Amino acid sequence: MAQSFTASGTGALAEINEGTRRVLVTGAAGRIGSYFAEHAQGKYDFRLMVQGDEDSESIEKIKAFGEVVTADLSELDKLKEFCQGIDTVVHMAGAPSPSETWQNLLDTNIIGTYNIFVAAKAAGCRRVIHASSIHAVSGYPPDVQVKTSEPVNPGDLYGVSKCFGEALGRYMAEKEGVSAICLRIGAFQPLEAGRKEESVSMLDAYVSHRDLHQLIEKCVDVENVQFAVLHGLSNNRFKRLDISDARELVGYDPQDDLTELNPKLKALNLSETVQTHSGVADGQESGIREEL
Repeated sequence: MAQSFTASGTGALAEINEGTRRVLVTGAAGRIGSYFAEHAQGKYDFRLMVQGDEDSESIEKIKAFGEVVTADLSELDKLKEFCQGIDTVVHMAGAPSPSETWQNLLDTNIIGTYNIFVAAKAAGCRRVIHASSIHAVSGYPPDVQVKTSEPVNPGDLYGVSKCFGEALGRYMAEKEGVSAICLRIGAFQPLEAGRKEESVSMLDAYVSHRDLHQLIEKCVDVENVQFAVLHGLSNNRFKRLDISDARELVGYDPQDDLTELNPKLKALNLSETVQTHSGVADGQESGIREEL
């Protein structure tokens, strides 16, 4: 784990500052950005960035949650302006599909991400939270649970672009002084989607809206983390990505488990029928019982 994070101070890593922060959300009309803005309004002072080509209904909706501004990720001067007075940038804008072509990825996920970090540095922002993806490590075999300390292993060019964001984040945090937390986000879906029978395909990658929202808030609030890669999954019985770093570094406490939401899986009662292989938890007697 020591390879995947650095601290910025000597206090507890999960130390929280309770004051109101000014937060810039890019991609604020998207699924993750809009949910975060809606459910954290009042806690943060929001500046919500859209690119202007989103549907008008989505843009109208988020106007109730904060100041809405418009810029493309290629417009560095505008990004610098919008980062002024901002504590934390929650960078959710980007080309979102694993099937994206190289040029789209280059313009948005690579050059655009670079511009966001540079703008944050120029404006004196404390932190950037970067939306990475499970695709940064999806090249590992499906029977491997990936830890944050293991090398990146993208399964597609989209994943490659997310690896760039993680590398840039570490450079900016450790060499340029802008704290960066990169979230490898899994299959982001509402609870209703998790309850559909076909959701079994997300068995090891599901993250509910409320769990990811909690993790983003934790990453905004935590004080002493200078850089980290954290895995954004719910508390699923089976997890493709290990979430222990998120628990330990920022106090993440996910509430949802796809094996309890999906009707096919819930009927199997996996939490009780699958052994944990951890001794007393599986009903074994204590090995020190004769000495007690």
